[in-house]
Amino acid sequence: MTITESLTQSAGGAPESRAAAEQRWTPRLWGVLAVLCAVLFLDGLDVSMVGVALPSIGTELGLSTTSLQWIVNGYVLGYGGLLLLGGRTADLLGRRRVFLIALGVFTVASLVGGLVDDGTLLIATRFVKGLAAAFTAPTAMSILTTTFAEGPARNRALSIFTVFGASGYSSGLILGGLLTSLGWRWTFLVPVPLALGALIAGLSLIPRDKPAAGGGHDLTGAVTLVGGMLLAVYAVVTAPQRGLDALTVSAAVLAVVLLAAFVVAENRVRHPLVRLSIFRIGSIVRANASMVALMGSYVSFQFMMTLYLQDVLHWSPLSMALALLPAGLLVAFSSPFMGRLIDRHGTAPLIVAAMTSLSAGYVWFLLTAGNRPDYLVTVLPTMLLLGGGFAFGFSSIMAQATDGIDDSEQGLASGLVQSSGQVGTALVLAVVTGLVASATTAASADFTPFRPGVNLVTGVALAGLLLNIAALVTARSRGRHRIPAETTAH
Repeated sequence: MTITESLTQSAGGAPESRAAAEQRWTPRLWGVLAVLCAVLFLDGLDVSMVGVALPSIGTELGLSTTSLQWIVNGYVLGYGGLLLLGGRTADLLGRRRVFLIALGVFTVASLVGGLVDDGTLLIATRFVKGLAAAFTAPTAMSILTTTFAEGPARNRALSIFTVFGASGYSSGLILGGLLTSLGWRWTFLVPVPLALGALIAGLSLIPRDKPAAGGGHDLTGAVTLVGGMLLAVYAVVTAPQRGLDALTVSAAVLAVVLLAAFVVAENRVRHPLVRLSIFRIGSIVRANASMVALMGSYVSFQFMMTLYLQDVLHWSPLSMALALLPAGLLVAFSSPFMGRLIDRHGTAPLIVAAMTSLSAGYVWFLLTAGNRPDYLVTVLPTMLLLGGGFAFGFSSIMAQATDGIDDSEQGLASGLVQSSGQVGTALVLAVVTGLVASATTAASADFTPFRPGVNLVTGVALAGLLLNIAALVTARSRGRHRIPAETTAH
């Protein structure tokens, strides 16, 4: 029995076919989706509120720009380092169990983060929060993709899911501006009751599921994967600031060794933690590369704008939040229609459209910014183009990354694409921070120190665009109207 049928039955009806269940969503099915959306909402809320609060945190705790990066990248380190394991753990141990435990840890870490007085401790709480999110995010996605059947039902659910992520991001900008005016700690404390509410609702609404019958005994794979990913992300985020010193090089070399050992182990054990043949699926590889381009460029650009508008132009947190808000609003209002567009056109053309809009936004900014960007001429059009890119891209990439994958590996596929987004964010943000720090010599209203960073994010977005255009052209030259998701052998 599928989860959809189970939820339909628990609402008072008999088990139905998957097609019938897709046509009528029961109140409990809506409730499950609401819990999952609440978690994504919290993630978007947290990212944007903390981003708005960074200058205030730096001033109160005496943190430099490089140290402030670790408030973002501490979260990214935990998130990106364990995402792949988090998704697979949900497949093996049970999605409900993993989701609820991780959400509980996320709630506690949020509370502690709002109470600490030391920058190092704050970064540590962000790391723990990232670890928890590494389990909640892919598990939420795998619950969604196993609850809603591939096709119109899943595309519709993904569209709603994206709306809440964008709404969380947009709300976080405004709330972050308001709360930072009262004190940056409120940006950490406000999500606590929301997370607690989602945890209580999840306990009663999310149905119990059975752990996988096979697998789960690959201890070598788990240790080498976690160690390798953590060291790899650490090396990526520290290299631009530390250079190729002994610690960074050692971390990178050890990461390579551990990840190589992971590959060897997965090819030898009877029940591998990760089925490596999933990387042979072309659509999944493209989806992961696209997520690197989308998240890496988008988050890094927001980081630069946050610092420029507040630290250089001395805008208030609320004014800065309102300046960046149009992108989030555009995503929130347009995402409900993405499911229909995916049904009609497929994922590949929409991802090309997303990368085109994203690239155009960065190029427009570079062409019109000058030494002091004007809001109406430069910033507003840029945010609208970036919002369009994110709206078209996120749902389409997530759908492409999970299409054709068996329910038993949905957590793995979800964790993989979200890992790509986080690692991509860590890599691009680390290089951007290094470029901005090295180019900044004195406080002024000049945008020049930030221009190398914008050049970089523009190149990342254009690389994602070229990759997807090449794939689309290749597919159509073979007589296909869209790039279908390759199926896998199980």
